[in-house]
Order: sequence, then C-alpha cells, then structure tokens
Amino acid sequence: MSNSREKLFIGPKLRRLRMGLGLTQARMAEELAISASYLNLIEANSRPVSAQLLLQLVSQYDVNVAEFGGDGDARLVAELHEMMRDPMLKGAGKGIGRAELEDMVNASPGVATAVLKLYEKTRDTDQRTAALSEKLSDRDKVELLEESARAVERVRRFIQENSNYYPELDEAAELLFKELDLGKADTYSVLCDRLAQHHDLKVRIVPTDVMSHMLRFYDRHSRRINLSELLGQSGRCFQLAYQIGMLEQRKTIDRAVASGNFADEETISLARVTLANYFAAALLMPYRHFLEQAEGCKYDIDMIAHRFGTSYEQVAHRLTTLQRPGHKGIPFFFIRIDIAGNVSKRFSPGNFHFARFGGTCPLWNIHESFQTPGKIHTQIVQLPDDATYFSVAKTVHRAGGSFSRPGQQLAVGLGCHIKYARRLVYAESINIETPQPTPIGINCYLCERDDCAQRAFAPLNRAVRFDERARGTSQYQFDPDS
Repeated sequence: MSNSREKLFIGPKLRRLRMGLGLTQARMAEELAISASYLNLIEANSRPVSAQLLLQLVSQYDVNVAEFGGDGDARLVAELHEMMRDPMLKGAGKGIGRAELEDMVNASPGVATAVLKLYEKTRDTDQRTAALSEKLSDRDKVELLEESARAVERVRRFIQENSNYYPELDEAAELLFKELDLGKADTYSVLCDRLAQHHDLKVRIVPTDVMSHMLRFYDRHSRRINLSELLGQSGRCFQLAYQIGMLEQRKTIDRAVASGNFADEETISLARVTLANYFAAALLMPYRHFLEQAEGCKYDIDMIAHRFGTSYEQVAHRLTTLQRPGHKGIPFFFIRIDIAGNVSKRFSPGNFHFARFGGTCPLWNIHESFQTPGKIHTQIVQLPDDATYFSVAKTVHRAGGSFSRPGQQLAVGLGCHIKYARRLVYAESINIETPQPTPIGINCYLCERDDCAQRAFAPLNRAVRFDERARGTSQYQFDPDS
C-alpha cells in the first residue's frame, strides 16, 4: 500500500486532457510515441505514469506539471471528508471513506468541487438562519414562535389556494342581505333583531372595565352577546355579522374548512374563525353590489366605506375577495403591519411576494404612513423579478381609544399589478405609461440587491465581506455571485 502511494496515477486527469484536446487514444499514443494499449492502462489507473512520460506530456501539450500532482486533490479529499462528518448531514455521509472520496475526486473533480461549494453555502445559510433565530428570540422562545405560527401559516396557505374566494358563503350572504334589507335600514339594529328573533340572543354593550381584554364574548348561559364599548359602530356591526355567520352558516363553513384537510384542532378553529369573518364582510358588503360601487368610484376605499358603513380596513380586505368568475374585481394584494414593521396579515392573489417571516422592505412607503396618519400614500414599486406594482397605503386604528389604553395604530397596504392602476382613482395624477418604480425587495434577509442604502441585514444566502479601506452606502457588502 505504501509503495502505491509513491507512484503517480493520473488516469482520469490524462483522460480529461486528451478529451479536451479532441484526441483519440490512438492519436495521443502516436504523439507520445507509446502504444495505445499502454495509454489505455494509464487512463484506467492500471499503470502509473513514469517521470519520462510525464515530462513528455508537459512538453508535447504545454501543460503545467503541477496539474498532474496530488496536493490539490488531497486537500479536496480532506475537505470532502470533513463535510461528510458534519452533523448537518444527519449521518448521510456515514460509511463513506477516503477511498471513495478519492475515486470521486479522481473521476470528477469538478463535481466534487461543486458539491463542496454547495455544502459550504448551505452551512453558511444555516448559521445565518440560526443567528436570525437568536435575534428574533431574545426570550429564547423560537420553538414557541414556530409552533404558534404553524396554524397561521396553514390557514394562510388554505386562503391562498382558494384565492380568498368562497362562493357558497358569498351567495348565502347576498341572500341574507336582501332578506334583511340591510341596504335601506340601520344595520346595527337589524342585526340585533336577527339575533333576538332567530337565536334568542340579546346584545349588550359592556364597559371596558368589565371586558378589559375582549371585544366580543358570546355568553351561551345568559344568552347574550357582549360587545366592548371600545368598538366603533362598524366594528360592532362586523362582530354581530360574524356571530350570525357562526350560527347560521356553520355547516357551510365546516364544509369549506374540511376541504383544507387540517389535522389539528388549532388550525381547524382558526380556519373556522377566518371563514366566519369572511361571511361577516360579505354580509355587510354583498358581492355584486359591492363590486358595482367599487368600480363606480374607481376603488376609492374611503368612499366605499362611507357607502357601506364599514371601516377602511374592512373595505380593503373585502377588495381582495372579488374573484367570482365572470364578475371579478381588480386582483389586489393586501398587507397589514404595525409601527415596528411586523406583518400581521398578508394576502397575494398573484406574483407579489411576501416573506413568510420578518418585515417588509424599508423602501416601500407603507412605513411612511405612520409619519402622516390618515393620509393616503401611493407608490409604484418593482420587485427583483422586474414585476411592477401600484400600491396604496394608509394608517388605521384598531378598537381602543382611551387615555389609559390607546388603540393600536396599523398601516394597511393594498396594491395591484401596474396594468390595473389606470382603473384606480389614486393613479389619476400619476404617469402610468412610463413609470419610474422604486426597486424593493421581499425583505432584507431575502433581498440580494447590493446597492441599497436602507439595508438592515445581509442576505442569508450571500457571504458578507468587509473592506477596511472603504465604506459603502450599506455596511453590508457582499459578492452577488457568492
């Protein structure tokens, strides 16, 4: 064995050299003044190369003798061996010894190098993800975060798969809207009467010191629905419509939930609540009438809210559900963030990408909404795939409003592909034909733009480099090809 280590076997390298030169074995053998059978034995690693033949190869084909040495291969084999021992591979490399790795390097060094590079990138990404997890969890509760997010992500996927459109619930809501004549009567009074006459339920407005942490509570024992005094009129109507949905459309809701094939009760309950909310919005803003009003005022959200007695956020969310075949509205995406940039709700019917975790791009002016509460902010944005969108953002306030308990301020973003923008009142003074979009990313961790002055974190799949002699617009410099 030790004697074989002193000999130089260059079979695969010699074969690659010959094929790279476009030579047959017979032609190379002739040029080297050796027999074709001997050359075949060398290429098969059945014979070592002699010093004389090695010098002849260098002279004949003008190659570097170091290319036939073993130092580089030995390093590659060592690095691959280390890779196979990494716990990240979970034992996949168990039993693979140096001999097999040497065979791999000898036969296909390019493939071996590519595998090693892929491993290094994966390891680096895992390390950065772990670092991100630590940043996300100063309370060392990442596992808890993942558990709580699981049901939310499953329901979001369920909504996405159905394009946020549930025809049975929409049709049932339209029928009830007509039956109750909601378009001509006081909505709150009509909903209270419905609950009283059909379900023997009374509605009571409760002081906040009695319901300090709830906005609605269905008290089955007392046959009452308690609503917090902190709810505005649109919020009270929505909560009553939700309760009617739960009571009268439970079978329809459960059929829709069953189509999601959810395994755990937590996800089933969340999906049920989500669809009851869907019904509530459809009852207050019935599909066909709502679409007509939206198209008629060019999707002026505030105007629509006035006409239906609903809130800005309720209207914005309802606009994402207009997917009825033959009667579709603009396919909007929707996002809601808090003042820290945390995303609490998101939906996209098309190719607008939202990150699963983390915030949004700081270049997107939805963040500027908090500087001027109540003002509409418009912007044309472009994602890294060059898709261009028109967005509208505005702050909204959740239920609350007392001195000791101020209501939460959120920003709601609504947007669509640029081709639909001319149908919006918000784009009337903007040049849609030759837009100058703001380039944005998904979020800093997933964005690979290398010239962003607003970058807060390096991308997870890029190697960061720091130059002691220079300071860029961002402190995170990286090689886009890394």
